[in-house]
Amino acid sequence: MPIESAEGAALANRFETGATFSQGLKAGLPIAIGYLPIAVAFGLLARSAGLSLFLTVLMSLLVFAGASQFIAVNLIALGTQAWEIVLTTLIVNLRHFLMSASLSQRLAESLAKPWRSLLAFGITDETFTVASLQCQPILSGPFMLGLNLFAYASWVLGSGLGVVLAGGMPASLQASMGIALYAMFIGLLVPSLRKGLPVIIVVLLAVILQAVMNWAPALNLLATGWKLMISASLAAILGAVIYPQGVKDDDD
Repeated sequence: MPIESAEGAALANRFETGATFSQGLKAGLPIAIGYLPIAVAFGLLARSAGLSLFLTVLMSLLVFAGASQFIAVNLIALGTQAWEIVLTTLIVNLRHFLMSASLSQRLAESLAKPWRSLLAFGITDETFTVASLQCQPILSGPFMLGLNLFAYASWVLGSGLGVVLAGGMPASLQASMGIALYAMFIGLLVPSLRKGLPVIIVVLLAVILQAVMNWAPALNLLATGWKLMISASLAAILGAVIYPQGVKDDDD
């Protein structure tokens, strides 16, 4: 009887783990569908900037950060130094530290550190949102793995597909794909503007500071990556000083 009970518990545990992983895949499906066209656009942009299929897919495999990858490709096309690109993308992705810290509080305590590190790598704005909205207080490792895996696979495959599609496009059309960067940023920015005046003020501050960085003769020797990093950081700092309470949704 004890042996049968142990075997039954093991079977139940395996079934529960499989179901949880399956639920993670289902939860990640809408994210994967949304990532695909953006990843294709990134692949097209990377190809127009001169990156090969291997380098583009490798960047998506190792970085897996949409906005940072778009920025990195743009900086590469401008001839920015490698350390400036790394520092700029690090600042853009600082929010991931907060998201990882938040989700770590809901993971099972028995989950090993290597698993936590793997799950932290797969966290994006979208997977963080889906995971945070789950009703259960404890997020299992298999669920998070399934959620992240679908989104990750979609982004990597879409990036490669974009490069392949770009190979059959005329050179003039490939060059015009640079507008995908600005279209993506506008798509991310416009919904945030609905949160009210604070977001609008911070955006305007960033625009003004970036314009000053580009037009001031004394800053001509400053590299493009530094200008972008400084203007974004100053806008964020000024926004935090002006609005210390943060940004609240209209529904709050």
